[in-house]
Amino acid sequence: GAMSVDSITDLSDNTSELLQALQLSHPHELHPRRSHGRKKSLSLNPMSWQVPRIVDRCCTHLETHGLQTVGIFRVGSSKKRVQQLREEFDRGLDVFLDEHQSVHDVAALLKEFLRDMPDPLIPRELYGAFLSTAAMEGPAQLDTLRLLLLLLPPCHCDTLLRLLRFLSEVARHAESSRDPQGRQIPGNKMTVSNLATVFGPNILQKEKPGEKDAGALNFEDSAAIILVLQRLIEHHHSLFMVSPEMQCDVLRRLFQTDPDVIEYLLRRR
Repeated sequence: GAMSVDSITDLSDNTSELLQALQLSHPHELHPRRSHGRKKSLSLNPMSWQVPRIVDRCCTHLETHGLQTVGIFRVGSSKKRVQQLREEFDRGLDVFLDEHQSVHDVAALLKEFLRDMPDPLIPRELYGAFLSTAAMEGPAQLDTLRLLLLLLPPCHCDTLLRLLRFLSEVARHAESSRDPQGRQIPGNKMTVSNLATVFGPNILQKEKPGEKDAGALNFEDSAAIILVLQRLIEHHHSLFMVSPEMQCDVLRRLFQTDPDVIEYLLRRR
């Protein structure tokens, strides 16, 4: 019979790697308002939720205070204040962002962090593969993007999901609306296309910042970057889910080769 497995630490190193590769998912795991208590792991990284503090706090601040800010990510910020915030995060301080921080400063900080990552959120070795999906259409394009996302390192994958979820929420508030009392709520004017134009070059980078020809993209590459990021924003919920067919196929194989893993997954559910 199979060995009883009560925690991931009881599994061997090889099995732990297998669990990381398996990456099972459930729809409720992608909901932004997860239940309190024990933290649940997310779809493409069942081991832990790996998002840099600066990204999560910037996104949370902007979701709370900036969704109705017209021109968010386009209006200028205070370079001095942004630099101060950046230095505080760099020193490992527990930076608390509240209503006293400018929305535009926090927005600029988020863009700077993504732009200056040593390895961009979508690693450079996958740059060409992601851009090639711009020439695809329909299910083939989404299926290819879904498989490419599985190649991302766990931290990059989790961080990209957090960012895409946030950008989707910003786009949802792009147009003006009215509250229950009939008062007009201004839209932020940042559509999915506008957001993809702003964030695309920071997430998909062909060259390192400062290198020769860095930032000198041709028109075709620029258009492809924007299109790919649009698709990622629009379909992030489905793209970060493993299909039922793939799960069943993996589980059938595991039943024959690693029954201990099956028992662990059943306990996890």
